[in-house]
Order: sequence, then C-alpha cells, then structure tokens
Amino acid sequence: MRRLFLLRHAKSSWDRPELADEQRPLNTRGQRDAPRMGRAISERHSTLTLHVSSAVRAQQTAEGVAAGWLGEQPPVCHTDHALYTFSGRQLLGWIQRQPPSPAPLVLVSHNPGLTDLINTLDPSAHLDNLPTAAWAELELAVDDWSSVKPGCGELNYLLRPRELSALADGEVA
Repeated sequence: MRRLFLLRHAKSSWDRPELADEQRPLNTRGQRDAPRMGRAISERHSTLTLHVSSAVRAQQTAEGVAAGWLGEQPPVCHTDHALYTFSGRQLLGWIQRQPPSPAPLVLVSHNPGLTDLINTLDPSAHLDNLPTAAWAELELAVDDWSSVKPGCGELNYLLRPRELSALADGEVA
C-alpha cells in the first residue's frame, strides 16, 4: 500500500498579464490560504517531503505551507520542473518513475492535471475540480510507485481551504 498526497497551488494572481504563466505569483487569498493549509496538514502529518512544480505560484504555496507548519520539522521541498504540467497522464508517468520508498509521495502541482489524476486513480471519486490550495490523500493498492495504474487508488481525504475555521487559525471574526 502506498499513500499519495496532492496539493494544488494556492490562488494565483492575474494582475500582471505580461508575466509568463510559470512566473505568476500568489494573490492575497493564496498567500493567506497556503499557511492555513500548512497548519491543517501538519495536524495530520508530522513531516513530509514536497515535490513542487517549478512555477512561482507552486513554489510560493510550498513556502507558505512550510511557514504555517506546526511541527518541529517543516516540510522539505524539492523542485521538479516536470511537475509544471496540466496533464494527469504526465503526472502519472512522473509517479511511476519514482524510486521505491515507503514514505508518502507529495506533489504540489496544477489543474486540470491533479483533478484528472485523482479521477484516473479513483474513478469513483467523481471529482469535478480540485480547488486552489486543496489537499487530497489517496491510498494506492500497489507495492511500489512503478506499479501505479488507473483504478488502483482510493481518495480517502479531501480538505479545501474554505473548510478551515477562520477562528481556529487565529483570524479576527
């Protein structure tokens, strides 16, 4: 059994249309949501290694998650340009190329690729859209990453930023 965790980058800004897509930063909401999600994820997991798209908005999301982390060891982040993709098939191929490890695999990437990947791995999920800054956890009925294939997973946890309590995060009501 393997565990796959997926985090869609937080909300990005469209204020500077001259920027290339890969260079777009987070907007104010994204800057707020990333640390909030980091706090929530750290309540479920003590430490994680994040494999992060090279896009600025994904990098800033990972930084925000680490900044919000409650544990002693914030996540370790590794940038991988191959995760700057919008294709679920390419994400699946990336997963299948990972070396054997019992640790969960955590991707910070983009839609529609993440939504497509979830629905490919767990067709019963019927997920319309993985929202920005949302976190998904899947259990995969495989012994190693090279064996991951369509239908091998079960989406067993999904957390959206809107589900977080503002008061629990120390914000003023």
